[in-house]
Amino acid sequence: MREKRIKTALVSVFHKEGLEKILTKLDELGVQIISTGGTHKFITGLEINALKVEDITSYPSILGGRVKTLHPKIFGGILARGHNEEDAAQLSEYGIEEIDLVIVDLYPFRETVASGAAEQDIIEKIDIGGISLIRAAAKNYDSTLVISGRDQYDRLYDHLDKNGTGFSQETRRTYAAEAFAVSSEYDTDIFNYFNRDEAIDKFRTSISESRMLRYGENPHQRGIFYGRLDEMFDQIHGKEISHNNLLDIDAAVSLINEFEETSFAVLKHNNACGLASRDDLTEAWKDALAGDPLSAFGGVLIANREIDAVTAAEIDKIFFEVIIAPSYNEEALEILKHKKNRIILVQKETELPGDTYRTVLNGVLWQERDTKTESGSDMETVTGKSPDKREITDLAFANKIVKQSKSNTIVLAANKQLIASGVGMTSRVDALKFAIEKAKGFGFKLEGAVMASDAFFPFPDSVEIAHKEGIKAVIQPGGSVRDKLSVDFCNENGMSMVFTGTRHFKH
Repeated sequence: MREKRIKTALVSVFHKEGLEKILTKLDELGVQIISTGGTHKFITGLEINALKVEDITSYPSILGGRVKTLHPKIFGGILARGHNEEDAAQLSEYGIEEIDLVIVDLYPFRETVASGAAEQDIIEKIDIGGISLIRAAAKNYDSTLVISGRDQYDRLYDHLDKNGTGFSQETRRTYAAEAFAVSSEYDTDIFNYFNRDEAIDKFRTSISESRMLRYGENPHQRGIFYGRLDEMFDQIHGKEISHNNLLDIDAAVSLINEFEETSFAVLKHNNACGLASRDDLTEAWKDALAGDPLSAFGGVLIANREIDAVTAAEIDKIFFEVIIAPSYNEEALEILKHKKNRIILVQKETELPGDTYRTVLNGVLWQERDTKTESGSDMETVTGKSPDKREITDLAFANKIVKQSKSNTIVLAANKQLIASGVGMTSRVDALKFAIEKAKGFGFKLEGAVMASDAFFPFPDSVEIAHKEGIKAVIQPGGSVRDKLSVDFCNENGMSMVFTGTRHFKH
């Protein structure tokens, strides 16, 4: 690949951190530096000679700094094709010097938006000159090297220190690709800010951070996670998090966020197989595990309170992949860390994004996150018999679980404990039958339990089956043209039923 040596560099950055050693090295290597405003002041403060852009363009920075580098003598020097005779002739005719290196750090638009700044301040952080310099230098990578972010400074310095000013075409092209990633993400942030009321039906997202996974859902599939996982968790122990771990962790966080009481949940394949709310965390764990001790093997555990030594000792009796909690005391960590591959995560106080999307066919489905959680006040009693206080508590408890389970779903619960569930079934009746069989298999009695459904009952068959097992109260969205059939059966058999008016399908 053709090597091009740097003779002239344009440096115009917002953040100066990490730049000093690069400037010093460029100066040592005899590279002429051109700069603007605050960057020029920073460079000369290091006792390094640098030309001002104004010295080249014969125009000052104008419009409050909005126009500094937008001039043919700058962009001509960046965009000139090194082996094009006509370009060379025009450079000579107009007295334009080639610029071989462009170092630009864009105005912090995203950070300004996140700070809650006024709109005018946000608008002023839309970089015009910088983004133009990046795109120009990246387009002309055959002749120009572009450095478009502070995360590239160490790599640039190492190259200059070891190899001098020569850069291969392949290297320049790599930096160009990274520059276009920077510019596209910047434009995405700006569009999403202007389109925050979603008046324009265009889908744009951009994530720079990524981590390569061992594999995807299966070993023969590649997998990458895009995002800042460290914003949500600190991993303090264990092996690398896998694709399937991430899916379970996502489901676990969504589920535990539904509960304010001290609660412990066990998940497998994105669904709860055990969950209990108790005054004591150890008791919550024991009752969550009792819901399905078989499925808990190799599962993901999550709690919404600090893990103490007593609870850790109980948890340590089974094999599991991941544990998540807001904190752990030192004794608990000593117990949990003795298995080297066990993933231990500290969950930070971070809100999940309000939007969700997934690829479907040759496109993307977008929707708002389901953030509606029903309480007793959202329950409309549609039967002659009303649920008592304990049943209302259990109905709300069961409905939270049903909301976070794969459809079709039936959840059976009693005394704030998940007794059993049937999830991901093609038939609601089958989901109920499976849940009943499972509950009995683990020794639970269903007399006095409650039942929750993610969607309405089109026929009374489910409540008929539930009644035979001793279930006394039912929560469902309602909305079927045949609702009356199920309501009538409940009235005739002393059951209570409440409607929430909200369906919670999850596919």
